[in-house]
Amino acid sequence: MSNNSLSFNFANGADSTQVQEQVVKSCSSSSSNLNEVEVCESELDLADFKYDYRTDNPAVYVSSYHRYSCGNLDGMWVDLSLCADYDEFMQVCRQIVFDEEDPEFMFQDMQNWPDSWYDESSLDEDTFERIQEFAELDDDEREAFEAFMDVRCDSDVTFEEFREAYCGKWNSEEEYAEQLVDELGILDEVPEHLRRFFDMEAYAEELFRFDYDFQDGFVYRVS
Repeated sequence: MSNNSLSFNFANGADSTQVQEQVVKSCSSSSSNLNEVEVCESELDLADFKYDYRTDNPAVYVSSYHRYSCGNLDGMWVDLSLCADYDEFMQVCRQIVFDEEDPEFMFQDMQNWPDSWYDESSLDEDTFERIQEFAELDDDEREAFEAFMDVRCDSDVTFEEFREAYCGKWNSEEEYAEQLVDELGILDEVPEHLRRFFDMEAYAEELFRFDYDFQDGFVYRVS
């Protein structure tokens, strides 16, 4: 079987046992290829790392520049949240491109993590760890984190900075101001019949001029 055929099986989710058997045969017939020998010795089952489109897990499509230059786009979608650590992710990548001794990996596409972290030619350990931490956020927090990067105009903001600044999701600046007035008891000493004269709109405007940011429905404290 040609290398292209085997790669096509990876890309299209062929049964992992069959794929491994094909790899072993390839190793037996060409033991001089270092990467093929490493694949033989590996206990990884690529099916354990294959991305499931029904999830919202972060994923990347792994292939190589050599394959691309040969007109071969075969590779595999890898679910990054299923990799225990960066070393295991790189082992998966080497196993996908088993037929190249020193592959130049090409990360052709990505899913469910910030676009600003994506680099077609590189996925380093720091980025991998950030992606895994991003995967642990719920849906609203993921949106809020990406909006926070826009607020700061910085794709390298930390999750600690985000958690310190994030105040939640609100329909408007004024709605958040109302909640803050209640929480702080600002009007507790004001007689009920006078509270309606409090200018909530002006108070909200003042809050978001100096102390808070509002982005895509999310509120952040200004550090």
